[in-house]
Amino acid sequence: MNWDDTTDPTAGERLVGSVADREDQAVEAALRPKDLHEFIGQEKVREQLDLVLRAARARGATADHVLLSGAPGLGKTTLSMIIAAEMEAPIRITSGPAIQHAGDLAAILSSLQEGEVLFLDEIHRMSRPAEEMLYMAMEDFRVDVIVGKGPGATAIPLELPPFTLVGATTRAGLLPPPLRDRFGFTAHMEFYEPAELERVIHRSANLLEVEIDPAGAAEIAGRSRGTPRIANRLLRRVRDYAQVKADGVITEEIAAAALAVYEVDSRGLDRLDRAVLTALLKLFGGGPVGLSTLAVAVGEERETVEEVAEPFLVREGLLARTPRGRVATPAAWAHLDLTPPQQALGGNGQQDLFGT
Repeated sequence: MNWDDTTDPTAGERLVGSVADREDQAVEAALRPKDLHEFIGQEKVREQLDLVLRAARARGATADHVLLSGAPGLGKTTLSMIIAAEMEAPIRITSGPAIQHAGDLAAILSSLQEGEVLFLDEIHRMSRPAEEMLYMAMEDFRVDVIVGKGPGATAIPLELPPFTLVGATTRAGLLPPPLRDRFGFTAHMEFYEPAELERVIHRSANLLEVEIDPAGAAEIAGRSRGTPRIANRLLRRVRDYAQVKADGVITEEIAAAALAVYEVDSRGLDRLDRAVLTALLKLFGGGPVGLSTLAVAVGEERETVEEVAEPFLVREGLLARTPRGRVATPAAWAHLDLTPPQQALGGNGQQDLFGT
């Protein structure tokens, strides 16, 4: 139900990838919540944001600039649209990679209406000249447009109407401090608990006119990697299976059978995730092994393993990064029903991650 746009095509091809593909984008408009009360999860963020917006409305002022950070698929784009709806203002949507020159940003800013919300996705990928222009626009609602080149160049100040910038980023650490400090409200989006995802799935199933029982919703939620976008994508695939193979009702058995067809296991791992773990365990005895070697073993690019598969495996406690390379944890051996070799165990029966 809550999603964001990103630009990573590799992750978008996976059923459990958190990047929105074209099908996701087509469905999202109907499933997005329209206000903060409909938005499920992120309780602290919703409470804090509600105070910010209500105070701004009471003052008759434009809301402070908002920075939303967190993994793809957690609701940053949805919250930006809710901010615009709560402030009864139009919204302009663009992204950092689309703004390569200061002139691109100046053209957008100069056409904003008073009170308008400008949503800037992947703000950390904006070019440096545009970023520096944004400092003054956010703080003073003014930009200097450079006319001419060389010694004859002149700066023409351009006044801007008050507006609200909503920046979204999956990598908050890449934002320079001067830009981060200009946001009046910052929030980090956390991964969802299974109970919250069950509520998301029930709401989406109702909107999609799909019949689902509580056990079926719990089965899907447990494989959704803590991400609403993935939960909705899995729900649509299970719906297809239920319509073709059963009577259209999603039960626990139907959900499990459908996700087995799509190779999504009980913890949300897909083919790539299991290939990385299997290579690490069977070919390298649990590690440590270098990232490049591991990528060659699974037939993928180094960046794919590091950026697409590895973050979830680390978060699930199935893989660890060490100075000597990647190693599997005891949970990885247990998940794949494999017995670790003696050399992979420390003296206390636990895997020695650092080889000592």
